[in-house]
Amino acid sequence: MLTPNATVRRTGLATAVVLLSTPLLWGARLRPQPSGGLLGNSASGPGSAPWNILVLLTLLTLLPALVLSMTPFVRLLVVFHFLRQALGTQSTPSNQTLIGLSLVLTYFLMQPVAAAIQQSAVVPFEKGQLDAMAAVERGAGPLRHFMLRYAREKDLSLFQELAKEPRPARPEDLTMRVVMPAYILSELKAGFQIGAALYLPFMVIDMVVAAITTSIGMFQLPPVVISTPLKILLFVMVDGWNLLVGSLIKSFG
Repeated sequence: MLTPNATVRRTGLATAVVLLSTPLLWGARLRPQPSGGLLGNSASGPGSAPWNILVLLTLLTLLPALVLSMTPFVRLLVVFHFLRQALGTQSTPSNQTLIGLSLVLTYFLMQPVAAAIQQSAVVPFEKGQLDAMAAVERGAGPLRHFMLRYAREKDLSLFQELAKEPRPARPEDLTMRVVMPAYILSELKAGFQIGAALYLPFMVIDMVVAAITTSIGMFQLPPVVISTPLKILLFVMVDGWNLLVGSLIKSFG
C-alpha cells in the first residue's frame, strides 16, 4: 500500500513527465556543461550555465499554457464562455469559476492518459530501468496518442506541409511540432461548433421576446432585461449544467 509521501512523489513525477515532454521532443535539450567550474569555460557562450538557466526558466514560464493546450481544457473553456454569452450573464459564472470547472473536467478526462504515462514511464523510472530523458520521451507517447484521436486530418496535413516534413508511414510517427498546433486548431473548431449550437435556442428566445415587446409597444425596458431571466429559468428547468457537461464528456469518449 502506497504511503502519502510515495503517492505525492509519483504524482509529481508524472506531472513532470507531462510538462517536460514537449520541449524535449522539440529538441530544446540543455547542452552538456564543459568542465572547468560551475559556469563553464565561457560564461557568455551559448553553452554556459547562465544561458541554460535562462532557457529553462523561459520554458517553465510557457509550459503551463502549452500543457493546457494539449488537453481538453481549450474546448471546455470555449464552450463555457459561449454559454455565458448566450445566457446574457456578463460575469456570472465568473472567469475563475469557469476556469476551475474546466480544470476539474480536464483532470477527469486526462486521468487515463496520466495512468498510462505512469505505467509506461514513471514506474520504470522508479525501478531504475529508464533514465530521466528516456522516461520523458516514453511518457510523451500516450499524450501524443490522445491528441491524434481528436486532431483533424486536415489540420495535421496543414502543419505537416508548413513544417516541410516528409509524410510518415503512420500518424503516430508525426512529431509533436505538427501534432500540437493541429490539435489546438481542431479543439477550437469543435468548441466553436458546440458553442454555436448552444447559442441557437437562446437566440430564439431573444428574438421572440424582442418581437413581442416591439409589437405591444413596450419600449420602457430593453428586451434583454426580459429575456435574460427567461433564459436562465429555461436553463435551470432542463438541468442545463448536467446536460452540457455530460455531452462534453461524451464528446471525448
